[in-house]
Amino acid sequence: MEEAVRDGVAEQRERLMESLRIYGGHYAELSRRFAAWLGLHSTDATAVLEIAAAEERGTPLSPARLSERISLSTGATTALLNRLEAAGHITRAREHSDRRIVTLRSGAHIQERADEFFGPLAHRLDAAMSHYPPRLLEQFEAFMVDLNTTMSSHLTERDPAAPRP
Repeated sequence: MEEAVRDGVAEQRERLMESLRIYGGHYAELSRRFAAWLGLHSTDATAVLEIAAAEERGTPLSPARLSERISLSTGATTALLNRLEAAGHITRAREHSDRRIVTLRSGAHIQERADEFFGPLAHRLDAAMSHYPPRLLEQFEAFMVDLNTTMSSHLTERDPAAPRP
């Protein structure tokens, strides 16, 4: 009996991981569509979203931090930022007392466009989550923190330049 329960748990974990993979695929497709809607390359749109999200959290990004977040070299990030700044999508500011530190800010229209594009989905997702009790959502939030911490640690420990035999 105990083995059957363990098998059921393993199957449940597999179904959950598959659901998370599907969600990740939907998220990637949504990001691709947002980029097309803005008329941007997907990497540029991802950068704009990262910059805007960091601002919303009250922790604006530096170019180096953005480079890490979107997995681009510093040179490629500089070229990307030049494109985005020329198009008016972002600004680079020297807000820190150390004037060498550059802070990235999204253009005013970016948040409006993101709200226009993602707003309807945000309402639908909020409605879907409203069916679950707060305690369950707290548990799911803790679960997601654990998964994200595990994935982040794994990515940090792996050298992407060195293929495994």
